[in-house]
Amino acid sequence: MATKMVVGGLSEEKKATPEVQKICDEVKSAAENKAGKKFSVFTAKSFTTQVVAGINYFIKVDVGGDFVHLRVYKSLPHAGEKLQLHGIQTSKSQQDRIEYF
Repeated sequence: MATKMVVGGLSEEKKATPEVQKICDEVKSAAENKAGKKFSVFTAKSFTTQVVAGINYFIKVDVGGDFVHLRVYKSLPHAGEKLQLHGIQTSKSQQDRIEYF
């Protein structure tokens, strides 16, 4: 069954993959700087994507009982596949849906 996706819209929420965890690992220090605190745990739980001129990843991350949502932009391969943390939402729960921000 193919995943239905609206161009520019968010994909369905999926369980985090090793690739998504790697993205989280790479932006962890930037997330800590934006949140103003250190995270002893930083485990990706689920994510959605949005295709733009690259890919926006919206990732739900367990930070030790609390959760944060990250928006990470990954540029296209021809642009060097750079990752940029574009936003973080703190004080989230496991039940909070990932939405565009």
